[in-house]
Parts: sequence; structure tokens; C-alpha cells
Amino acid sequence: MPISEPLRYLAGDVVVVPFPYADRFAEKRRPALVVSNEELQAAGFIWVVMITTAQNSGMAHDIAIDDLARAGLSRPSIVRPMKIANVEPSRILRRAGSLRLEQTEAVFDIIRTFIGRRGATTAKASS
Repeated sequence: MPISEPLRYLAGDVVVVPFPYADRFAEKRRPALVVSNEELQAAGFIWVVMITTAQNSGMAHDIAIDDLARAGLSRPSIVRPMKIANVEPSRILRRAGSLRLEQTEAVFDIIRTFIGRRGATTAKASS
């Protein structure tokens, strides 16, 4: 009997995962956007960004999902790039759909603004 290959999740995939809360030891099953690459997945990790219903919008940098059917979502939803989690591939319950490339790239652009640049901080501290 052949052994099946593990599922591969690509950046831009919308998956359903137990997403951890940052402020307590709990998780909530919810859709999330995969933002990591295959190299990270091969190491046993997948980075995902929270997706929540649009009624919860209001945080800076939220991005409204414009193609709900493609994303596999039934209600107006947003991607919240400020909330990112690291999950093991085995914790992903299923793939729901995907975002358009332009929307995925917009999420990446926002995440890049959150990544610190040590040189810039160090230069300010030492002057």
C-alpha cells in the first residue's frame, strides 16, 4: 500500500486551524491565511495570519477579503496581519480556499512593515 504524501500548503491558501489566543491559553477554530513558504513547512512549521469576520474590523492594517467564494468563506471577512501564529502542519484541519495573488501580496507588504530592522534601531540608540 503506497504511503500518501503529506498535504502541502502554499502562501495564499486559506486553511482552518485551531488559532491560539495571544492573551490566554486557549484556541479557537477559525480560518487563517498561510504566509510561509515550503522551506518552513518542510521544517515542520507553517505561519498563518488570522482571518475574522468583517464585523470585528477596526484594527489598523485589516484587509477585507474581496472574493469570499474563492477563499472558501461564507461571511464577509478580513485578514488581520497583526495576528500571526506558528502552527504545525498536522494541526491544520482543512484547506478552505485561497486569496487572489494581489490580496496575498498586500498582506505580505503589511507583515514586512512589522519586521524590525536591528540596524535602524541600533543606529538611533547609539547616536
